[in-house]
Parts: sequence; structure tokens; C-alpha cells
Amino acid sequence: MTSRANLLRMRRLAQAIDGEREAAPADVARRLLAVQAQDFAAGCWALAVRTTGATRADVLADLDAGRIVRSWPMRGTLHFVPPKDLRWMLGITTARMLAGLTARHRQLELESGDFARARDLVVAALSGGRSIGRAELMELWEDAGIATAGQRGYHLIYFLAQTGVLCWGPTLRTQQALVLLDEWAPTTRHLEPDEAWGEFLLRYLQGHGPATIKDFVWWTKGTVAGAKTGLAVLGDAVTTLEVDGVSYLVTAELADRAASTPQSRRERDAVELLPAFDEYLLGYQDRRAVLDDEHFERIVPGGNGVFQPTIVARGRVVGTWRRPAGDGTVDLQPFEPLTASQERAAARSAEAYRRFAV
Repeated sequence: MTSRANLLRMRRLAQAIDGEREAAPADVARRLLAVQAQDFAAGCWALAVRTTGATRADVLADLDAGRIVRSWPMRGTLHFVPPKDLRWMLGITTARMLAGLTARHRQLELESGDFARARDLVVAALSGGRSIGRAELMELWEDAGIATAGQRGYHLIYFLAQTGVLCWGPTLRTQQALVLLDEWAPTTRHLEPDEAWGEFLLRYLQGHGPATIKDFVWWTKGTVAGAKTGLAVLGDAVTTLEVDGVSYLVTAELADRAASTPQSRRERDAVELLPAFDEYLLGYQDRRAVLDDEHFERIVPGGNGVFQPTIVARGRVVGTWRRPAGDGTVDLQPFEPLTASQERAAARSAEAYRRFAV
């Protein structure tokens, strides 16, 4: 049996929120394996906040250099991922993702021939290291007689990303351009199915643990059978702990690190300003350890699925924040008044965000 406070400390250590942080955004992507990035700006801050001081320009530089790619490796949600890991992730998630879209493709009158023609056109257009923006790709397909209206274009891109043809790569204007995955990330790891499940679970726990089997299955939109296969592959690399009657998985390395590293006062008093859709909250099916039910409406107003940026203190979500347009100040909206030490820590985090955003 361990305390909830110890559980939250281990999660903060795993996610590089408190304690030792990573040197570069690409290191964060490797550590967490996949970082929520459906909101591009928020995803960039999610990478930077876990480093020793990376700016937005540093994040974009890692994207432009191909050290991080963006795709839909799981749950139909865009994530930043390390390029060498994307293919094996798709290898165990794509079939389930596409099977769930059969009815939608029928509604959109998208057939196998449409996907094949769209693929041939984009491969011809991008071969040789070229890239293309979303709007330009829509125009390319329309000119060739492939309708893209009514979400058809989105589903064509999604299908080609799921099947390993495309990924989002170098920055373009305020977003990213599409590139051929074979050219942008030519080196890849080949993992057998059981080995891939083991790697998936290990990497999830290294960057998100402690967590439950249900958390992992939700995060990957995989299967309980796959999770159990991964657990069997990992053997003694993973152990369990119990908090409030719930059994959590944790890597032996993280458990040892937390036990052997004294908690500093700065770590204990830290207040972090995390972005919208951050992995610290969205990386788990059960979020009660970090967020009280009574405050959920403040994080997702109206239950519309749009998660607000959060203030985190001692591992708990204690409020929301925003940066008003045209104003350099960060507007903190805590659920309850912060203590004097928390206000000072929040001010340091706000300054870190301002340096990032410049």
C-alpha cells in the first residue's frame, strides 16, 4: 500500500513535470512515446514545459529536422511521436482504427479505389523530399477529380497516415506540412506483435506510470488481451502498487528512482502551468487521482471535449489559466486561493511560458 501523494510524485517524475527534465523536445517525445497534439500550439508547450527551457522555436526546429513527427498512432487523435517508433505503433493499432471507420467511409462514399488514387497522386507529388500543405493537397486531389468536401479530404489524409504513407512533418505557416513517411522517417524499428505490445506498455509506463491496465487500454484504444501480453513480455521490469484499493503498474526503475531520490522543497512546492489536452490529465482513463469530480466542469466546460490549460500543484489540478490575446500577462484562475509560496511558483511558471512563447 502506498499513498496517493507518492503515486502523484511518481507520475510527475515519469512525465518530467517535476524533478529531472529533458534537454530537448525530441527527448520528451521519446520519454512519453506519444504526446497529445491535436491542438498544435498546446502540443508544442507540452513538449517544452518538460524540458530545461526549450522555446517554441526549439520545438519547431525538432519538427523541421524530423526528430519529432505528428500522426494518429492511436485513438484517432493526433500525437507527437518519435519517428522511429511510429510504424510499430501503427502496426498494432491501425486495423482496429480503420475497422471502426467502415460505416463512416460508406457514408462519405469513399471506396478502396478512392484511397488508392489519392495515394498514387500524393506519392507522385511528394517523392524526392517534397512537402505539401493541407489546403494544397486538397486542391491537388480536387483537380484530379477526387472530391474532398464533407470531411472526405480529412478521411483520405487520415487513411494514408494510418497506413504509413503520410505524416505531418516540417512546419508550414502556423501548422505543419505533409510528407512521405518513407522519406521523412526512413529508419524504423521492426517489432513482432508480442514484442510490440511489451514495448508499448513499457514506454507508456516509463512516461506515464503508475497507471492501471484500464488506463493503458484506454490510452492505446487497444485490447485487454494485448495489454496482458505486454505485461507477460515485460516480466520483472514492471511491478505493482496499491493506492486506495486500486492496483497500479509501475516500472521497477521508476519505483526505485522515487524511493531513492529525496523530494526537494522546490519540487514539493512547484506549480506548473500545463497546456490544454496535456498528457498529465488526458493520459489516463481514470483522472480522479489528479482532479476532483466537482471541478471537471471547469476543465471541460459544457462537457464539449475541449480541455482547458491547467494549473498543477503537488500533482493535483488546482485551477485553469490562459494568456489573454495581446497581453503578456498570464491569467491564473485557481479553484481556491493559492498559498504565497504557490503564487511565487506559479509566477515562475508563467515567466517560463512567456519565454517559450516569445
